[in-house]
Order: sequence, then structure tokens, then C-alpha cells
Amino acid sequence: MTNRTPSTSRVVLLGACLVALSALLLLLAPVGYRLGFLSLRFALLTVLRWGAYVAIAGAAVSVAGLVVTLVPPLERRRGGALAVISIVAALALIAIPGRFRLGPPAPPIHDITTDTQNPPEYVAVLPLRANAPNTTEYGGEKVAAQQRRAYPDIQPLALPDPPARAFERALAAVREMGWELVEANPAEGRIEATDATFWFGFKDDVAIRVTAADGGSRVDVRSLSRVGGGDAGTNARRIREYVEALQGE
Repeated sequence: MTNRTPSTSRVVLLGACLVALSALLLLLAPVGYRLGFLSLRFALLTVLRWGAYVAIAGAAVSVAGLVVTLVPPLERRRGGALAVISIVAALALIAIPGRFRLGPPAPPIHDITTDTQNPPEYVAVLPLRANAPNTTEYGGEKVAAQQRRAYPDIQPLALPDPPARAFERALAAVREMGWELVEANPAEGRIEATDATFWFGFKDDVAIRVTAADGGSRVDVRSLSRVGGGDAGTNARRIREYVEALQGE
């Protein structure tokens, strides 16, 4: 009987190649956008989407490849470990674009605030937003109604501290969040900062207002994207995380 060297299943190799292609596409989307040779719409809706599709295909093919390696005669096939690695990698890659769609559908808004009647105003960041597609003008009741339905927990924060102490805590929480501080004006109780998303580096601006209220202080927060019609819930998450940080100060 002739001994044959075990060969890696072609199905496993195909799955691994698809996963590698997906990784390249998912890397191309943010890099291409940041370097300016891909538009935001094309990067998000075409490159990122197809990266997810290819990752799903890679996962499916890798599962099939894993099954092939487990079917007799086992001595003629190898690649089970590669198939498992490909499946795990594919799931991780799917999660990248998937984060824009996980959970309940986010409303197509990009301006979230704890005070929809009188949102904190932007002053110092206005020059930084000179060329931004999104303005700082609040969208009124149309935006407020969508926010209330999607994010009912986004509410003003009451602190027992006097305004001066509350302002210090609010500023410390901004630094803890790692945001870029644009201005801190204690006299007006106003803090402005800029944060950037990890994957695409989208710039979002935050305005914080501290006022006296009921023997203590009230803190209002507003987070506004510079680009994009919707934010996939990013601004609401940012406000929640900031409030948690502030409460821990």
C-alpha cells in the first residue's frame, strides 16, 4: 500500500482565503476613508458591507471544511485546526460591521442631549466644525421625539454638590473619558470637548452644562456627530458612559 502525505482540504483553504479577504476589506474601509480616497458612503455601505458578507461566507465554508476533515478516511485530510481558526476569525470580523447594527435599530439621528427643550450650546467647537456637514442647530421636536422613543434613559443628572464643585467633577470626568478638551468655562458652567470613534475616526463634539438646581446642581450633556445622518447609537452610549464616570467622581 502506498502511503500518501495528508493534504489540507481545499474547502478549508478556500474558507481561510475568504476570511483573509474579509479582513482586507474591513481594513480598507476605515483606512480608505481616513486617507480620503473612499467616500464615507462607499466605505460604509459598500466596502464594509461586503467585508461582512465575505466574512459570513468564509465562516460557512470553514464550517464545511471542518466537517470534511472529520469524515473518514481521516488520514487523507488535515486542516481541522485551520478551519477552527478561520471560523473564530470570521466571527470576530463579522462583529466589526455588526456593531453598527447590534441591538434595537437606532433612529436616524446624530444629535443626542439630556435636555431636548434647551440643549447645551456649542461655542468653542464651532471653528472646528466649520466644514462639517452637520450643523449645531438642534432639530427640534422631530429629533426629540425619536430620542425619547429610542433612549428614554438619557436624562439630566442631579448632583448634591454646589455648581462650582459639580463643575470640577464634570471636568474631571471629561479627562477620565480621554476626550480632547476644547474649552472649560467655569463662569458659564460650560465644558466642550471632542471625541473620535475608534474604527473610522469620526469626530463627535460634546457640550456639558452645569447649573444650580434644587440646592445642588444639574448637569446636562449633548453629543453631536460632525458627519452622518445616523450615529448607530454612538452618541447615546457616549452620554451614558460619561454620566457613569461623573457619578463615580
